[in-house]
Amino acid sequence: MRTVLRLDVDSRVSLLDPGGAEHQGVIERYERDRAVIRVVSSSPSPARPQIILAAAIVKGPRMDFLVEKAAELGASELWPLICARGLVRSSGAERLARWGRLALSAAKQSQSPIAMEVRAPIGLDDLIRAVRPGTLAVICAQGGEPLGEVIRRVHPCAILIAVGPEGDFDDAERAKTAKAGFVAAGLGPNRLRSETAALAAVSIAAGLLHDEQGSGEDAKTE
Repeated sequence: MRTVLRLDVDSRVSLLDPGGAEHQGVIERYERDRAVIRVVSSSPSPARPQIILAAAIVKGPRMDFLVEKAAELGASELWPLICARGLVRSSGAERLARWGRLALSAAKQSQSPIAMEVRAPIGLDDLIRAVRPGTLAVICAQGGEPLGEVIRRVHPCAILIAVGPEGDFDDAERAKTAKAGFVAAGLGPNRLRSETAALAAVSIAAGLLHDEQGSGEDAKTE
């Protein structure tokens, strides 16, 4: 606030707490390593679309990039996914903690009321069992019905998007998700890298679900 935004004493600021509530306040003074804010009003967290991204763990900084940008785009939760063809089989506690910090930083950057929750890595069988009632479950697949059309047709109140690794999901994984009722959805004609596909899917879902929420239409799922 002081160094980058150059806000003076008596400037009005908005604060977001970890529970998602928003507080309006005024800067009373600066100390060496902090600002003292007088809160003048508070409001609860606004409702927002539930978008769960179940993304295969990819190598190195590409996963960090995926975490940060998925949070900025409006994903509610990230479920790192362990897949048969994935090149990364585990994240490790240190890397998982880093993803949590990236998600929190991205929430601040994008002024999101709630930081994206980063869960522990999960296998496909556990993922299928964890799908919550009333959630549209989608698996990204080239040649599938366009994701935007799926969302417009179903009008979900929540969506889970599964995105495979560099080598994509294998036949057994696709068969399991189809049996579990996942909808195969496409992201266009181009072949996308795993992290690109994940972010494209979140962007499409966030835009359409936000429009649905703002339109006042009744949400429903198939």
